[in-house]
Amino acid sequence: MVKDDKHSTRALIDEERREYNISENLFLFITKFQDEVHNTAIEYHRKLREKDISKSELDDIPGIGQKKKELLLKEFKTIESIREADVNDLLKVKGITFDLAKKIKEKLN
Repeated sequence: MVKDDKHSTRALIDEERREYNISENLFLFITKFQDEVHNTAIEYHRKLREKDISKSELDDIPGIGQKKKELLLKEFKTIESIREADVNDLLKVKGITFDLAKKIKEKLN
């Protein structure tokens, strides 16, 4: 594939760099296929970045799922604030039991 200045495919070539004459319909099909592959790759990489961005030390604590993680961060704003909170402060968050609060303190300290 030969690209133009705007990174769009303008022709197909072989190993000896000879251009192929192809129909407009085939050319449009190839272009749509390329666009779809490109969009899929971009979406995949966005999801990877989102996952990395939303990952925290809380993810490694058994018993802390996405919902409890969100509730803890909503209440305390940062992992550092959760780390500094005492067990009684953690118990104020819906779904956090005494055992889980102790586990959070152990894992974050």
